Amino acid sequence: MKALLQRVKYARVLVEQEVVGEIGPGLLVFLGVDKEDDEKTAEKLLDKVLSYRVFGDDQDKMNLSLKDTQGGLLVVSQFTLSANTQKGLRPSFSSAASPQQGEFLYNHFLKQAHQHQGKVASGQFAANMQVELTNDGPVTFWLEVSS
Repeated sequence: MKALLQRVKYARVLVEQEVVGEIGPGLLVFLGVDKEDDEKTAEKLLDKVLSYRVFGDDQDKMNLSLKDTQGGLLVVSQFTLSANTQKGLRPSFSSAASPQQGEFLYNHFLKQAHQHQGKVASGQFAANMQVELTNDGPVTFWLEVSS
């Protein structure tokens, strides 16, 4: 399972020009699900996302996590993160989870996030979404876990 984290001052997701998810300061997470992923993988990645130290402390060093800052978490499904781009000029999605598995694990990730984090918002699975954000830093990290 993969996550592209962006520390943001603000982020929101629109579907058909309607806001479906929005946060203030916190993390925007684009989530990719692979075939071999399961609930345990999703929980492992969520723990890493919530605990990853990307926010500045009093000395402006990245020592604080989302848990510490109580910031918002906006989770957006993005199957393109599972693309294999090693060869050629067209991505291959053979390692990506099926839509059913992807949706199940995306929803599981969100359910667990709601249990562990106060401010959680999301995009809409498999929708054509527009994501607006103000990156803070910019600070962007790639996280990946396996079962």
